[in-house]
Amino acid sequence: MSDVRHVLVLPDRDAAEEAADALGERFGLDEEPQLVREALAGEDDAEDAQWLLVLRDEGERLDAGELDAFAAQWDGWREEP
Repeated sequence: MSDVRHVLVLPDRDAAEEAADALGERFGLDEEPQLVREALAGEDDAEDAQWLLVLRDEGERLDAGELDAFAAQWDGWREEP
């Protein structure tokens, strides 16, 4: 079993929380995605942060193209590993 992870980068907390809720419905995830705040370099303000959704995909069943399109719905993107 591999430890494949996908990281979706979203512009703000609201978008990340909405996307996290929708991920389970859309992709039938076995576990909740991990929500992580990533401060931008040199920024201390909580508003100046990106939010990451980290998805474990041990079965390698999630399609990268579908995740790209999904993240784009919230003005986000999927990071390449």
